[in-house]
Amino acid sequence: MTLASLKLLYDYSYWTRDRVLAMAAKVTPEQLGAPADNGWGSLRGTLVHMLDAEYGWRMLCQQGVLTPDLEEASFPTVQAIAERWRAEETAMRAYLASLKDSDLTGTVSYTTPKGEPRSRTLWHCLFHIVNHSTHHRGQCVMMLRVLEHSPGDTDFTVFLNSLTAASSIKA
Repeated sequence: MTLASLKLLYDYSYWTRDRVLAMAAKVTPEQLGAPADNGWGSLRGTLVHMLDAEYGWRMLCQQGVLTPDLEEASFPTVQAIAERWRAEETAMRAYLASLKDSDLTGTVSYTTPKGEPRSRTLWHCLFHIVNHSTHHRGQCVMMLRVLEHSPGDTDFTVFLNSLTAASSIKA
């Protein structure tokens, strides 16, 4: 894995996140918090879980710190989630910019809250963040489609097409 490849995956993840958040902003507060059969209890719960995982893993990779979970109640609206997530995106992009390809094979060691020692390769952790978001974003997309607020196609290839279209506009 190269740093350029990871950055592209994060670009994709943030592109799809923004599509999901744009549609989530159209649901009612009741729909945002309504119980769901998949995800983390509700659309809001799943979005906060995704944000929490990204923040927690970045802090572990960057500072070696296990953070307490973000509380869903601290994010009553999509706007509150989006604001905090954009701040996290800024921090993540700064962290990625501080790395070199050779850093990606380094080791992240930690002890889980259950006391289990773990050791992971840095790029595996960074890839996990994107993969984890992809999984839960799919759950959010399903919830939004049921609410008739589909974010549209979120495939990686559609993202790549958007990059090609944007670069041809600039040319």
